[in-house]
Amino acid sequence: MKYTQLGRTGLKVSRLVLGTMNFGPQTDEADSHAIMDAALASGINYFDTANVYGWGENKGRTEEIIGNWFARGGERRDKVVLATKVYGNMAADGDAWPNHDKLSALNIRRAVDASLKRLQTDYIDVYQFHHIDRGTPFDEIWQAIDVLVQQGKILYVGSSNFPGYKIAQANEAAARRGGTIGLVSEQCLYNLAERRAEMEVIPAAQEYGLGVIPWSPLHGGLLGGVIRKETEGGRRASGRAADSLANTSIRAQIQSYEDLLDKHGIEPGEAALAWLLTRPGVTGPIVGPRTAQQLDSALRAVELELSQELLSALDEIFPGPGPSPEAFAW
Repeated sequence: MKYTQLGRTGLKVSRLVLGTMNFGPQTDEADSHAIMDAALASGINYFDTANVYGWGENKGRTEEIIGNWFARGGERRDKVVLATKVYGNMAADGDAWPNHDKLSALNIRRAVDASLKRLQTDYIDVYQFHHIDRGTPFDEIWQAIDVLVQQGKILYVGSSNFPGYKIAQANEAAARRGGTIGLVSEQCLYNLAERRAEMEVIPAAQEYGLGVIPWSPLHGGLLGGVIRKETEGGRRASGRAADSLANTSIRAQIQSYEDLLDKHGIEPGEAALAWLLTRPGVTGPIVGPRTAQQLDSALRAVELELSQELLSALDEIFPGPGPSPEAFAW
């Protein structure tokens, strides 16, 4: 496994991030524990989750699965850089009170204590804002975070799904307060098929020293060899991938992508991950394996070297927006 520092911090994290969103809804606890053991054995030390994972009436279940894994000992907690998120409403469906979500000082305090209990730990390495809160000023948010840092409950703070201007607002507010390091990472939707983050989000993250953590690196399976799998009678596309393939121009684009990688003898999903690892500002993509086999495929991507010829060909199939602001201003 290869490692890098998370943004401008001294924290060393693996170039692949283990996403746990499937733990509970699609992968049972025993298999989830086996995947985490395999990830740790391979050198992946950055685990990402969120308080709402488990979804619906099972919100919080994913954190509980991770907490039970930590409780098995073996220095599991000490070896892991643990990241979770706050924002979503954790109250039972139909029983939401006004302060049961978002980023008020009250909800941040409530949410972090609940996450710590489910995770069976006394601190969170990277506490992430799952979405922007238009109703809470950053001075209030940072005041709440400062208290949690002083209490030793969290060490660093990251964002998720923030536009570039909110990254700037957040870190400028932190700088004005003094003594607050501000955001150190941003999780954003970013992959070969979805490159809009290159316009503002990634430039802002680079300017302010945030590590970029792409989520959905295979774009809901669209970049994982979906057409070939359909042809071979395998798992059919669903969700975002199925919707995209219904568009004939997108289907042709994905076919060109799969044909190109077949020519080079490279698995599409591994190429998509390896491409992200070449991108400026990217710390590491989040991989969310449902099975141990999917984890093995992701691990191969770390060692995969993409030639300049192949990178150029991928740019031709999936052209990015170009440099900002020239792409839209000149």
